[in-house]
Amino acid sequence: MPTDDQHAATVIEPSGREVVLLARIWDNKIAHDHPELTGHLDALIETGAKPDHLEPDTLPNRTPFNRRNAGPSRWLMAVVSHEQQPARIITALTNQNDPNQSKP
Repeated sequence: MPTDDQHAATVIEPSGREVVLLARIWDNKIAHDHPELTGHLDALIETGAKPDHLEPDTLPNRTPFNRRNAGPSRWLMAVVSHEQQPARIITALTNQNDPNQSKP
């Protein structure tokens, strides 16, 4: 397996599909762009396995998984792309706002 495709983690989402987090996405995207998540890899993986809130993304084949009180914030969101097999966590962010209340 090429170095670029090494997995930082693998999880089974609630639908039963496998989701991976590539090491390069964790290192070069998530931890780099959101340093507050460094040290919270386990919380990110738990978000993919046991989200408290799911909703469709504005882009096709993507799903934001949200988990309450995970990581360094009130909510942790992991965005999963289903455009490839296995699906991949492509980014993550923290949020103080309840995703259930963010809709008009």
